[in-house]
Amino acid sequence: MPSRLKPLLVGLAMLCTTPVSHADKDPNDVLGSWTFQTKPYRDGTCGMTGTMRLTHNDEEGVYDCELTAVEVCSLWGRSVVVQSCEARRFGNQVSVRSKIEQMLESKFDTDAPGYSYVPDNFALTIQSAERMYGSLVSAVNAPVEFRRMPEAVS
Repeated sequence: MPSRLKPLLVGLAMLCTTPVSHADKDPNDVLGSWTFQTKPYRDGTCGMTGTMRLTHNDEEGVYDCELTAVEVCSLWGRSVVVQSCEARRFGNQVSVRSKIEQMLESKFDTDAPGYSYVPDNFALTIQSAERMYGSLVSAVNAPVEFRRMPEAVS
């Protein structure tokens, strides 16, 4: 091998083995998996955590998504709800609108008259490739933070 090709091949090998960090990503690229957590609400008796996965949609600025929300209230117990959703990005703003698909666990008797779980929607601002913050907009409003989950490497 000619000696002038060795530095080029060494550099190419380093590029191929260097891990990709979120810092290298476009901060407005929201594709992927996120975890979220609200601040306590209902006088500090409830909180919500969960996961959301945003995937590609053919429409510009629109993402398909699914989320699982876990709401825990000290007086009522826990609900786990799987929801489908659509996210729309406008600059650094993201609006998430959800539809309930399945109640995996409910803190209430779902056959009780007047019972309904309201879909969990979010109004978010992109701060960086790793963080979004904003509000849960549902049966209650509460501050929420989303953090990007580490990408799996296979």
